[in-house]
Amino acid sequence: MVDYIIVGSGLAGIAFSETLLKNQRSFVVFNDDSQNSSRIAGGLYNPVILKRFSEVWNAKEQLEIAAVFYAAVQEKLSVQVDFKVPIYRKFFSIEEQNNWFAASDKLNLAPFLSTTIIKKRFNAIDAPFGYGEVLQTGYVDTVSLLNSYHQYLSKNSFLLQEPFDYSKIQFRDNNLQYRNLKAKHIVFAEGFGMHSNPFFNYLPLDGTKGELFIIKAPKLDIDVIINTSVFILPLGNDLFKVGATYNWKDKTDLPTVEGKQELMQRIKEIITCDFEIIEHNAGIRPTVKDRRPLLGTHPKHNNMHILNGLGTRGVMLAPAMAAELYNHIEHHTPLDKTIDISRYSLFLSQ
Repeated sequence: MVDYIIVGSGLAGIAFSETLLKNQRSFVVFNDDSQNSSRIAGGLYNPVILKRFSEVWNAKEQLEIAAVFYAAVQEKLSVQVDFKVPIYRKFFSIEEQNNWFAASDKLNLAPFLSTTIIKKRFNAIDAPFGYGEVLQTGYVDTVSLLNSYHQYLSKNSFLLQEPFDYSKIQFRDNNLQYRNLKAKHIVFAEGFGMHSNPFFNYLPLDGTKGELFIIKAPKLDIDVIINTSVFILPLGNDLFKVGATYNWKDKTDLPTVEGKQELMQRIKEIITCDFEIIEHNAGIRPTVKDRRPLLGTHPKHNNMHILNGLGTRGVMLAPAMAAELYNHIEHHTPLDKTIDISRYSLFLSQ
């Protein structure tokens, strides 16, 4: 008997695993590597929506929880995954500068937007109007995080590397059984794979395809993350991660010619030097139309739960949402109505 079965070990599954360990709960994790959005994600955490100069929902709280979470994970795994790097928003006009200053005057945005225009010059980037610096930003190396955490789970016999068969779940009075494994609760953290889950596939998880590059550009010397229509993130050794595209129709995780052309065009709008594409990756982000996560308990099975819909901001959201769901399950703490799956109860009968 274990306290929890977790299905999925991307950012959401890892965050919930770590929450259980912190609270001394027993668990096993099922992973079949069928979903790759956490692995190919940009990994940025940024409290500001730069397209509209508006605050990310609950940004302050999420950043505080995430900082503690990733610090603890780094100490546990003895590997750095959290990198504090400024984000510079390139300005294209005086009007954009003015919009930035207007946003920085807002009480909720003031802690995150520097009021000093950055005039720093970078090789191969033309920025006559300078940059605005976003504060409290950085990125999580999601590949290192997933690889190291999976090794930790495997070493401690928490990880089962196999597909999960929903038909093998049997419900008991106060627990459930999956094959020869008994558990008090099961949490599904499957990302876009939720569409194959017969218990939760009624929920409106859209999925947004994103494509990213790893490029090599020896003449580009940035040591910050540049954000315009795409982000350019320095990885060292003349390598940069660049992304991302947004495609709401294509639900495959295969790179496309269209995505490649779009990214190449956007890169050329930002940098003036040559570059070489080293990798071209694609994945499906677990997005929801109302831009809020999907958390909660199944309406008919009170020991079956979901942690999903973290969208494009998984590295910021996952630690906070894992804690929210844990407290909801263990302490019956009500979930915020904007993230509780009960907001979609009408979909169950359709």
